Amino acid sequence: MNESKKDKMQPRLKQKILDVCERKIAQKGGDVGLSFYAFFANKNDDPELLMEAATWWIMTHKFDHFEKAEKIKRIVESM
Repeated sequence: MNESKKDKMQPRLKQKILDVCERKIAQKGGDVGLSFYAFFANKNDDPELLMEAATWWIMTHKFDHFEKAEKIKRIVESM
C-alpha cells in the first residue's frame, strides 16, 4: 500500500505536533490558532525536522500562516 505524500511524517514530528496542539488547546481553548513555528524553540536546533514541518504545512497542505490547533490535531491523528 502506497502512502500519499500528505500521509508521510516522521513519528517524532507527529508526536511533537500532537503534544503542542493538545497543550495549546488546554491552555487557550478550542479556537486557538497556531503556525508550524509553534512546534519548535526560538532557535534552529533541529533544521531537518523544521523543514519537514514547513514542507508539510506550506507545500503539502497549503495551510494559511495560522490554522486552528484542533484542525491540525485532527489531520495528524488521521495519518
